[in-house]
Amino acid sequence: MSTFTRSSTSTSTGSTSNGRNGTMNGTTDGTLNATTTEADRRPRLSGMTWLVWRQHRAAFWTILAATVLAVAWIVYQRGQLVDFLDGYGYPGKSLDEAGAELPQYNDAFSFVSMGLQAIPILLGVFLGAPLIAGDLENGTAKLVVAQSMSRTRWLATKLALTGLVVVVSTGGLSAVFGWWWNPVKPEVTIMDWTSSEAFNTTGPVPVALTLLSVFGGVAIGVVLRRTLMAMVVTFGFTVAVQLVWSYSMLSLGNAVTVTTNRGVTAESAFPSLPHGAYELDQSYVTGSGDLVGSGSCTGSGTDEAWQVCLDKADVVGWSVQYLPMSQMNAMQWFGASILFALTAGVVAFLFFWGRKRLV
Repeated sequence: MSTFTRSSTSTSTGSTSNGRNGTMNGTTDGTLNATTTEADRRPRLSGMTWLVWRQHRAAFWTILAATVLAVAWIVYQRGQLVDFLDGYGYPGKSLDEAGAELPQYNDAFSFVSMGLQAIPILLGVFLGAPLIAGDLENGTAKLVVAQSMSRTRWLATKLALTGLVVVVSTGGLSAVFGWWWNPVKPEVTIMDWTSSEAFNTTGPVPVALTLLSVFGGVAIGVVLRRTLMAMVVTFGFTVAVQLVWSYSMLSLGNAVTVTTNRGVTAESAFPSLPHGAYELDQSYVTGSGDLVGSGSCTGSGTDEAWQVCLDKADVVGWSVQYLPMSQMNAMQWFGASILFALTAGVVAFLFFWGRKRLV
């Protein structure tokens, strides 16, 4: 009986121990499996993407953090503007009568617009130029291309991740700035839509300008292979791009011409233009339909002499060319498509010629 008791006890103890161990093992394995599964579901960077992000994470995080702060400040400013407009009674009352209350909002628009216009230059110089030039200068490029990853994949990952950060930051700022400006968009006294302050900071234009500046800086860095020199040349390149773009952006629109035949001196002789229209040129129209420069009779001296000059030239009215505000969106997309095409050309240059220099 004692043997049976010991055997039963041993068996019972063993069963209990096995059961407890089984429960503990089952619980532990289940917890570990659940934790592992949850961790596997989290989005993680790996391979070349992780390497590029880790190498440039300071610049990327700085850009994204600055974007978030700027967006928050613009949202606050828009709230202030909308409250002022509601309290003032706009658009029922003209802002010309706002007096000293309006300049603070004009200053805010000018301050933010100036910062947004500087983004292509800053990112081109401090992000684009050193992106690969730094690797070429300190020898990191040789280490990378010596691994199993190809130069093409390394270059593609660098450009793609950099382009993504640029698009997210500039696209977000452009959208929020346009949202802020929209309540007073028709008011040219606040910000003229044909000026670089408005045209280059809203819509797709900021994204296109910044991408061209950044990837142009990358190409300059690949050619020069020296970080500091590439940054200096990229600064000149981005400033030149801004100047050429600002000079030619009005040519993106289709000028509308309106003529009159009521003379030029009568009170209602000059044609009425749509609100917010940008006047490109004005001339006199003769009875035969020819155009005469509007300054051709300005040196006549007296009004009588001016009228004699007009009669002699057979002037019957005005001819005015203008750009309506309704064309702004189409002009921006047309111009941005040109900039995107130039950017694509720069990227093609980097892949077909520049990657050969990544050693």
